[in-house]
Amino acid sequence: MAKGHRAQIKRERNANADKRPSAKLSYARVSVQKACYVLDAIRGKDVQTALAIVAYNPRYASTLIEKLLKSAIANAENNNGMNVEKLYVEECFANKGPTLKRVKPRAQGRAYRIERGTSHITIVLNEK
Repeated sequence: MAKGHRAQIKRERNANADKRPSAKLSYARVSVQKACYVLDAIRGKDVQTALAIVAYNPRYASTLIEKLLKSAIANAENNNGMNVEKLYVEECFANKGPTLKRVKPRAQGRAYRIERGTSHITIVLNEK
């Protein structure tokens, strides 16, 4: 149990917070596996190369990740005052979001369940 005043506890917790620029997209209408194909391609690359990769990737998830990557770059530049030329993708991952359950009618009055996946995509940048 932490001791001290509530404001002091919050200050200590915020002092240990992650200072790296990041961007998160919640409830993206793409499954985790499909998003990871694109994320694996840009992990560890500098931001100019990563933007070029997602711009020419034919997958649907690449359009979402391109927008998210541009947002993370803008956060690094405006909020943290980092140099865009030195930035690289340090972490990028997709976590499972809630599953949308849908029903597909089938023969003889049956109904099959279709589950449409969602994901929470996160991109974390850092300077070299």
